[in-house]
Amino acid sequence: MTHPVEDHRPPVPAVAGPAGPAADSPGAPFRYPAAGPAGVLVLHGFTGVPFSVRPWGRALHEAGADVVGPLLPGHGTRWEDLAAVRWEQWRDHAARHVRELRARHDVVVVCGLSMGGALALHLASLLPVDGVVALNPALSLVSRTARFAPALHRAVPSVPSVADDISLPGVTEHAYPRTPVAGVAELGRFMVRTRKLLPAVTAPVLLLRSRHDHVVSDASHAHVLRRVAGDVEIVRLSESFHVATLDREADVLHARSARFVADLVAGRNPVTGLPLPPAGRGAGR
Repeated sequence: MTHPVEDHRPPVPAVAGPAGPAADSPGAPFRYPAAGPAGVLVLHGFTGVPFSVRPWGRALHEAGADVVGPLLPGHGTRWEDLAAVRWEQWRDHAARHVRELRARHDVVVVCGLSMGGALALHLASLLPVDGVVALNPALSLVSRTARFAPALHRAVPSVPSVADDISLPGVTEHAYPRTPVAGVAELGRFMVRTRKLLPAVTAPVLLLRSRHDHVVSDASHAHVLRRVAGDVEIVRLSESFHVATLDREADVLHARSARFVADLVAGRNPVTGLPLPPAGRGAGR
């Protein structure tokens, strides 16, 4: 059994910023409480907001889970704010929610879209998580110029938005209208760190991959399939683009995620169907 990997970097202090979004805005975090055995954390992507994963969270709640969808640091305000955030702040913010869910529930699952999917895997390498649902996790990008962001961000503060990669016409995820290049550089550092941590993920993983993804490259799911130590099931979404939470196969995402959580609650490995060892619950690895 692979032992948990500890990240010895100290938590990054919170940075004061503008007031958060109004409760009824796309950027508002959500909480769908339930008293059952399962707690689920649902994480949005880079430059995005909780709106993009809110239907996913609602579907999991309807299936009986206590669901939390936070707003990650640097998001939901102005793109300039994301330029000043370090990746450790995303980790620390999400980790706090994992610990709170663990204190209330027997089974904790972390779900995420894009950067949120990569963050779910990252957290599963460090904390007691029972399962991960990663939708188009960002471990490698389609853009060939993203790798130059660390050298370019002072000369080029922002580039056009990477948002709304959705096949359905007229649908928006309400992400930033510009992408901060300094933020892309930080995302790159986060992806490198997360790829190194994948062998420490031994919890079952449900990996969903859109066939037509114009943001995250195929190398991302290849990293997961090749390096994660736990059992991995991959589900192909043939009609969806990157933001599959708001696309044509959202119902597939909802159904497969709910079944994954239900199997864990029943004491079954969602990938193999075999009983989980009694000590495996909450161990995450």
